[in-house]
Amino acid sequence: MEARIYKPAKSAMQSGRGNTKEWILEFVNPGAHRRPDPLMGWVSIDDTSGQVRLHFDTREQAIAYAEREGFNFTVQEPRERKRLIKSYAENFSADRKQPWTH
Repeated sequence: MEARIYKPAKSAMQSGRGNTKEWILEFVNPGAHRRPDPLMGWVSIDDTSGQVRLHFDTREQAIAYAEREGFNFTVQEPRERKRLIKSYAENFSADRKQPWTH
């Protein structure tokens, strides 16, 4: 079974970095067949393992679990965000790159 281990990015709906500290192991099912149910018309799927998400505190715990269970896995390293550190006073500095107009 194919799995993906990653650290989730922050949601666009939040300004903080909450819920981004743990690692997630998620199963990848490229061969899962979706078909409409003949009675209700709802979409059903043959394999429900694509709905499983396992949460781990560290990357090493997720890798150890995947190796112990015999999964083929890929690890996606998180991209570190760039922080532009500046103070409010820099908006009014004399060596500003663009002129401050109001």
